Amino acid sequence: MPLPKQAVRPPHGSVLRLVAAVVLAAVLWVALGFSPRVKPSQDSVDEAQPTPAAVALAPPSDLVAEYPVVPIGDLPVHRGAEPAATVLTVGVLARGETLGSSLGAQGVSASTVHVLSREMRSVFDFRHAHPGDSYRLEQDEAGDVLDFRYSTSPEESFHLYREAGGFVVRPEAVELLPRVSRIAGVVETSLYTAIRTLGEDPILAESFADLFAWDIDFSRSVQAGDDFQILYERLYRVDADSNESYVRPGRILAARYRGIGGEHSAVFYENQDGEGRYYRGDGSSIELEFLVAPLQFSRISSRFSSARRHPILKVTRPHHGIDYAATVGTPVWAVSEGTVTYRGWAGGFGNLVKVRHANGFVSYYAHLSGFHRDVRVGANVEQKQTIGYVGQTGLATGPHVCFRVAKDGHYVNPLRLKSPAGEPVDDEHWVDFQTVRDTLFADLDATTLVATDEAL
Repeated sequence: MPLPKQAVRPPHGSVLRLVAAVVLAAVLWVALGFSPRVKPSQDSVDEAQPTPAAVALAPPSDLVAEYPVVPIGDLPVHRGAEPAATVLTVGVLARGETLGSSLGAQGVSASTVHVLSREMRSVFDFRHAHPGDSYRLEQDEAGDVLDFRYSTSPEESFHLYREAGGFVVRPEAVELLPRVSRIAGVVETSLYTAIRTLGEDPILAESFADLFAWDIDFSRSVQAGDDFQILYERLYRVDADSNESYVRPGRILAARYRGIGGEHSAVFYENQDGEGRYYRGDGSSIELEFLVAPLQFSRISSRFSSARRHPILKVTRPHHGIDYAATVGTPVWAVSEGTVTYRGWAGGFGNLVKVRHANGFVSYYAHLSGFHRDVRVGANVEQKQTIGYVGQTGLATGPHVCFRVAKDGHYVNPLRLKSPAGEPVDDEHWVDFQTVRDTLFADLDATTLVATDEAL
């Protein structure tokens, strides 16, 4: 009788090998970056269909797994490169410092300073650096220069930067932003102290005195109780962060002075052709052919006279000029445009400059300590251009300039000279001038007059 057949069982080791193979396949599937089959929801069935390749390589349905979604931009092959690190060094030169010592104190190498000096030499020589100059240096991690900016003033700087072919260097002029402002005061002492007391740079006092130089002698015509008003521009620098910092006063737009000599006013007008000049309210030019005086002086030590006893020669003879006393080195300027006809030593006149002007006028400037480098015989000079400096050369008992004016070969008293005015506003621009004038004068009078102890 045949024996009954028994069920054949696979060896126990074969089952383990099958399970291991399936697990290994799943691990390799994930390691190779293939997306596992995830049963899509009804809402996403149209958006997440598997590709043919994914279907062909999909693991058995009983090995479905879910993994968190990772943005493709976060994967290493897609992530952007990190920006190169830069080292920033900024500073301001102190008294006694050079660029090299200032940068060296902040750890910048001497070789880097040499590169800056060499590349910047065409636009700026660091031997001319001054306390207060500022700098901004950018370097990469290796210490190579990327960008360098050196500022000698709020208005001027020099820029060095790297391009593919090497360094580029160029000077930069900073454009200043104007803001209109107004100050006013009452005369007590001096113009310069007045402006400082009002919180403004004394350069504004110089501009104000220059504006009325044809009408007012501020060295001797100012008295306590006189008052003034100035409408002017304050100029600001804007940095890379849009922060504004005040630099200096700019143009005077309108001005008025009331004193013992009457009232004087002026307004700046620029026509449609871009020509700007100062005029009085009636449209006449505030500029005259001759200035009242050729310098800023302390006093008149001797006046025009037909019989004056000479302080050195002890004889009585005519003195055909005005002696203006001032400290040695005070600039002396031409009272009108003209041509230099003499520059040199002239006996008792000491160092002398003669300038020939239009309409037969010649002006003389004697006893100078020296001449301006641009003044030579045949040179053209502008009104208020410096031609020399106060001295005590020749027959002089003290530092002063002897100023004389001749008309057609005959001396005339400079203080009585009737100087012709410049061109007035023409008919073509008259209506526009009136509009500008009225607006500026209204702004000039817009606030209450401020009195200060030291105001002009």
